[in-house]
Amino acid sequence: MPDRRSRPIDEAWAAMTSLVFENRDTWRRRVAAEVDMPFSRVRVLRRLVDGPLTMSAVATAAAMDAPATTVCVNELESRGYVRRTVDDSDRRSKRVTITDDGRALMDRVHAITDPVPDSLADLGDEDAAVLHRILSGAVSSGVVSPDGADGAPDRS
Repeated sequence: MPDRRSRPIDEAWAAMTSLVFENRDTWRRRVAAEVDMPFSRVRVLRRLVDGPLTMSAVATAAAMDAPATTVCVNELESRGYVRRTVDDSDRRSKRVTITDDGRALMDRVHAITDPVPDSLADLGDEDAAVLHRILSGAVSSGVVSPDGADGAPDRS
């Protein structure tokens, strides 16, 4: 069986993910400093922008375990960014809703620029256009989503 990494598309994917992961730390640090809390709190708020979620759904969407989710939601609630209520469909469950203050905070987060890495900024117009066409095609075909699984813009 051939090594999957030997396929050009697998190599392209590995390069893209490496480029994104290696270049998001600066933006994430700027966001955390701007909002004065760990980036994991922003990740949770982002998942709540499109509507309330149960605590377990928050944990799943934010890739956190239950105890970490509870700590995170407790802090966000104490800051007034979320509200936790009993889920009407399952009284044993809690539903978490972003507040107007939480939405305002996310507006501030979205205003923080995320500059293009130098390695891409230095591409010529033709190469940049080709890259844009390929990635836009992947997004529009449903191969990848510009949003997280929850529909919120995926900027983490």
